[in-house]
Amino acid sequence: MDGLQLLNLQHNVITMIQHLSYLQHLVFLNLYDNHISEMTGIEALSSLRILMLGKNRIHKICCLESLSKLNILDLHDNQIGRIENMSHLGELRVLNLAGNSISRVEKLQGLDCLTELNLRHNCISVVTEVDRLPCLQRLFLSCNNITSFDQLACLGESRSLSELTLDGNPVALETWYKQAVLRCVLHLRQLDMKRITDEDRRMAGVQARKEEEKKRESHKQTIHKEKRRLAIRNAAQQWEGVRACLELPPTNGAKEEVSPENSPAHSPAQTNGLAQEPSPDEPSGSVQSLSLSDSHLAELDGDTLRLFGLGALEALERGWGVQTAGAVTVITFRYINFDAIVPTLPRIRVKFPNLSHLIFLETNISRLPQLAALAQVRRLDQLTIHPEGNPVVSLALWRSFVIYRLHHFNLQRINGQEVTMNDVIAAERVFGTLGHIAATETPRCRLLLLLEESRKRQLQFLLEGRGRRAGLSPEELRDNGKLLGEGLSRALFNYPSRDCSEGTVESSERAAMIEQYLQELVQRASDTNLKGEALHKLWPSMFAEMVRDCVLEMRDQAAFRQASLAKLSETK
Repeated sequence: MDGLQLLNLQHNVITMIQHLSYLQHLVFLNLYDNHISEMTGIEALSSLRILMLGKNRIHKICCLESLSKLNILDLHDNQIGRIENMSHLGELRVLNLAGNSISRVEKLQGLDCLTELNLRHNCISVVTEVDRLPCLQRLFLSCNNITSFDQLACLGESRSLSELTLDGNPVALETWYKQAVLRCVLHLRQLDMKRITDEDRRMAGVQARKEEEKKRESHKQTIHKEKRRLAIRNAAQQWEGVRACLELPPTNGAKEEVSPENSPAHSPAQTNGLAQEPSPDEPSGSVQSLSLSDSHLAELDGDTLRLFGLGALEALERGWGVQTAGAVTVITFRYINFDAIVPTLPRIRVKFPNLSHLIFLETNISRLPQLAALAQVRRLDQLTIHPEGNPVVSLALWRSFVIYRLHHFNLQRINGQEVTMNDVIAAERVFGTLGHIAATETPRCRLLLLLEESRKRQLQFLLEGRGRRAGLSPEELRDNGKLLGEGLSRALFNYPSRDCSEGTVESSERAAMIEQYLQELVQRASDTNLKGEALHKLWPSMFAEMVRDCVLEMRDQAAFRQASLAKLSETK
């Protein structure tokens, strides 16, 4: 039997491969469905091209060192756990390792002629080195543990792969599974034993573009989030510098790396009765940056406008659309000195007609008169002044003063706590008498000016379109108009806005001009008074002389008429 080329021993109970060393011309050996547990005994078969060892009990791939001419190797349905000891099989074309316990696709270097690799029904979770098989056309990976496309990244580098199966893997249950595979393996003609159509490739291209756009958008959002974080941090650091100069009470901990999410004022919950807002470091998808620089940030999040840093006040002056501005109901100020905010308060109501809630975080509100400036907003449902960065909250009467000054502007809640009628009565008892005294001691001209401004506001409200909102009766319009006109005693508690850019030189020049004007006015009044006194003393003698002259002139009436006619002739 030295010349034997084909040997078929399938479906037996063979346990060992032995006594084959003399078959030097053997080309085909079939030992399928036996009880073989080791591959020893085939080392001498150097001419072997096809070796069938499927459905046995083999644990390890070995003893193939001399089988360099091998074209087909079938080891399916065994107990093999790793791919190994095959890098020298340069002529191998088909490798069947289906139905084993392999967990990784690796150690495939050197199999330069391999065109088909069957790894169905294994435990594979990682696929590598497939791109190192230059002739691979068919790869079967059905029924394994591949869970993500990242584990198949090497398939995208293969230039020869045309058939692929991945059904039975968790990754095959993902949305856009087919499009993702086609986007990864460009030359694929069949997937899961189904032909790839032009429509499949078109959908894969669409999905690829969507994924690319998604990545670009994600990258853009990441950059914007970092810029946003730095802007808030720098605004906070500048505020810390201002706080140090003004000797404000220290905040709760140093803001070495300021993150507003650490502030209790940016939590969705309510703490100590304070109405809170969402953290600006976790904005919703609708957030729109209106103004962003190294040291300030203005952003619109739904119905909330957030302003960080002094430069963010510029956003209040931008051109607002009617619909966008009408949707804003909450404005938050942070890291901005309150005195810089005051000049913008009258314009806020014009810009945002539905504004109902103002939130002041670190804004340096330190005195009660500053709270009176909020009356310029004209209507306010809620007010939040956080204790951190606003020393006025530590004053015992600050809430009563706010109620007294702003309750008639529809104020309903302060720092998340409802304003009751008892609060209104208590505030009136504390500040009502003081307001009455102020009204009696204020000059009449000042009172008339305040009264005139109040009447103008009432009339303007009734005439303009802002007062003609749908669903309001004429009586309700009149009641709302009265809200704009406030009692004189309350109006006297005023905090006038000042131009922060006004220099000391300009102020001194204005004061000198006023002083000079007053001096000239007093001098003219004094001169007029002196002249009046002198005339009063000289008037009796002057009157007697005037009467005497008239009597003398009219004594001779004919002569008087003639003289008068002569004067008239001369004037002509």
